Amino acid sequence: MLQDSFGRVATDLRVSLTDRCNLRCSYCMPPEGLDWLPKAGLLTADEIVRLVTIGVERLGITEVRYTGGEPLLRRELLDIVTRTAALDPTPQVSLTTNGIGLARLAAPLAAAGLHRVNVSLDTLDRETFKRLAHRDRLADVLDGLAAAEAAGLRPVKVNTVLMRSVNDHEAVPLLRHCLERGYELRFIEQMPLDAQHGWRRDDMITADEILALLKESFDLVPDSPVERGSAPAELFVVDGGPARVGVIGSVTRPFCGACDRVRLTADGQIRNCLFATEESDLRAAMRSGAGDDELAERWTAAVRGKRAGHGIDDPAFLQPSRPMSAIGG
Repeated sequence: MLQDSFGRVATDLRVSLTDRCNLRCSYCMPPEGLDWLPKAGLLTADEIVRLVTIGVERLGITEVRYTGGEPLLRRELLDIVTRTAALDPTPQVSLTTNGIGLARLAAPLAAAGLHRVNVSLDTLDRETFKRLAHRDRLADVLDGLAAAEAAGLRPVKVNTVLMRSVNDHEAVPLLRHCLERGYELRFIEQMPLDAQHGWRRDDMITADEILALLKESFDLVPDSPVERGSAPAELFVVDGGPARVGVIGSVTRPFCGACDRVRLTADGQIRNCLFATEESDLRAAMRSGAGDDELAERWTAAVRGKRAGHGIDDPAFLQPSRPMSAIGG
């Protein structure tokens, strides 16, 4: 097992397939983009599948989430998903995407064995989308969501980051939009993971604020009185159900104590926390001839050193040098 010194066991693997993205969302990267990783530095499809196989067959990984950057930009995506879904035991295979290109790929991904998708959608207004993402692609995202639902990639989950005086007035319309279409909406507190290091706590819409906005128009009841465990979202039944909405308070309501995630970056680094300041290089070991046993041992050691929490509230907190696009969501 991938167990840390606090007894937490990592079973959820997030794999970044690329650091590239076709949007320039302001809370992630500057309008001009970033210096992308060189192609030779990226894990090949075979290397990705080898490491995922070690995780699933030897280390107890039960869910594999492919992320980016934007994972739909990875040419070998369908092959990677197909080979992941063929593993024994078969993990839950999911994808986090901005939705651009999903209209074309949703059905092939479902056929390859993908179980579900999370799609980022921060606004329903075209002009706001252009201002946030520096691209005029809202229609593509909406089409991608509809295609995912039609392909059976359910539950189709929508991830929304609210920003003060930018899109916070859209909380209610976004939830209505998702309820009408059967999507499961998750509001996420903005985290300090932008490349510009411009995050400020005062600009963040907190979980409490999100719930207050929603309760002006909806009746919300906690989905369950028990602890949510490793699930990042606090779920609320909307207007008597069965629909639910989630709020992920990564900053103000952290779930570090039950975290079950581990991350593999596109260049083969194991990160035991989204906010980790250290990484373990599996790519170099693999390309130097390390066997599966050695790679598993290195991975296990990396997880063992996981800290108790992300430490955002600690005065000594340092934002990771890598932005979200280079880490994988």
